[in-house]
Amino acid sequence: MKKTESFFDLVFQVVRQIPEGRVTSYGAIASCLGSPQSSRMVGWAMNASHTAFPPVPAHWVLNRNGLLTGKMHFSSPDAMQDLLEKEGIEVKNDAVIRFKELFWDPQKELSLE
Repeated sequence: MKKTESFFDLVFQVVRQIPEGRVTSYGAIASCLGSPQSSRMVGWAMNASHTAFPPVPAHWVLNRNGLLTGKMHFSSPDAMQDLLEKEGIEVKNDAVIRFKELFWDPQKELSLE
C-alpha cells in the first residue's frame, strides 16, 4: 500500500477487480485489506464511490448474507438490483440468489502489495 492511498482508494481498487457477474461482501473486502473489523468503513467507501473515477461497480458489494443493504445509496431504489440483473444475477426480496456460488473472495483472488 502506498502511503498516499486512502482506505477508500484501496477499497475502490479491490471492487474494480471483481469480475462481472460475481459479488463480494463488505467484510471480505475489509479482510483483504488487512482490517477485518472495518466492514462498516467499506460501506462508507461504497456510499462515496458514485463520484469516483474510474467508476466503481458498487452494486457488486453486498452484506455477508447477500443482501442489497446499500441500495438506498443508488440513484433509485431499484438501481442496484437492476444493475445486478442486467449481468444475469438473480435477486429476490433484496437478496442475491446463489450468493455463495457467485461470491468472489478478494483475499483468495488477489495478491495486494
